[in-house]
Amino acid sequence: MKEKVILAYSGGLDTTAIIPWLKENFDYEVICCCIDCGQQDELENLEERAIASGASKLYIEDIIDDFCENYIVPCVQAGAVYEHKYLLGTSMARPGISAKLVEIARKEGATAICHGATGKGNDQIRFELGIKALAPDLKIIAPWRMTDVWKMQSREEEMEYCKQHGLELPFSTAQSYSRDHNLWHMSHEGLELEDPTLEPDYKHLLTLSVTPEEAPDEAEYVTMTFEKGVPKTINGEAMKVADIIRKLNELGGKHGIGIVDIVENRVVGMKSRGIYETPGGTILMEAHDQLEELILDRATMEVKKDMGNKLAQIVYEGKWFTPLREAIQAFVESTQEYVTGEVKFKLYKGNIIKAGTSSPYSLYSESLASFTTGDLYDHHDASGFITLFGLPLHVRALKMAEIEKNKNK
Repeated sequence: MKEKVILAYSGGLDTTAIIPWLKENFDYEVICCCIDCGQQDELENLEERAIASGASKLYIEDIIDDFCENYIVPCVQAGAVYEHKYLLGTSMARPGISAKLVEIARKEGATAICHGATGKGNDQIRFELGIKALAPDLKIIAPWRMTDVWKMQSREEEMEYCKQHGLELPFSTAQSYSRDHNLWHMSHEGLELEDPTLEPDYKHLLTLSVTPEEAPDEAEYVTMTFEKGVPKTINGEAMKVADIIRKLNELGGKHGIGIVDIVENRVVGMKSRGIYETPGGTILMEAHDQLEELILDRATMEVKKDMGNKLAQIVYEGKWFTPLREAIQAFVESTQEYVTGEVKFKLYKGNIIKAGTSSPYSLYSESLASFTTGDLYDHHDASGFITLFGLPLHVRALKMAEIEKNKNK
């Protein structure tokens, strides 16, 4: 009886070519597993293509709600943004995909999991760390790193390999952007983006959004509510998280929200340039921040910002299934206990503009913040506060003046 391998299958050229390659070089029974994170029409005709390529079966596993509720929400609550710009669209999806691959491997009694990530990218790390954490006994096959067996180094060579194996597939050798799509975002790499001196060809590139220049000339108001840091409604309509993101994608895409051009530092050490479209995610992050700033005290905000940056690094590096991620998430969840309220904003040509925020747990006091003297604040108290708060500066200045005086004697 042949050993079974689970192939993380997208239906693209790479994973299509990998099916006959696995059978030819390892004599595996190949079971394909496509994980649906919200990539929509990319799932069409996959089963027919997988079976025609030599797979014994195909699983299409919908993890959209799991992705939204157990990976996206914790990152939104933490304010996890990698290198100030990247909202972790690809990174957040990988642990959920890895967990589902392991689940199918156990169900099928497979001995290995194969992925089509390249040896230059981050995904090989994310997939493999997830698999190692959940199933250390399973073998991992990464064809692009097995250059003694995987001889194909271009799309043309992969196409020729498929042709030699009698596979007539709907792919061309025409160059295109390398993309990753899920409910949260669309990423673009390749072509002119590989030269950071060139402006992106946005008319050719964008799929979820219009540019701010092409957005409507009139602003659109949006109202959202949150309970304990979790989004609950848009414009008064209650929705689950996945549907909230879908609606925000529609609104954000219409108004040119969330298009960023990044040169980021990959885990493997190189820099890479990409365009990310995250229309709904950008709005959701901003709306959450808008509410949270009313509610969290200064000291908690400071620490939470550091924890958010740390979580972004952890997620980017594929270390989701670690005690550190669990500990940071526990801290973040404790800060969300009172992040409940309503935010209003308007969308206009790439901008998210505040239009009012309220919460029953707001720490903002109009009487304290106003220039009118109130019962809780005596202006005279500021004198003593400044004396004590500035004492280290005062003492140091006196000491430096004394040293300078002694020098001149």
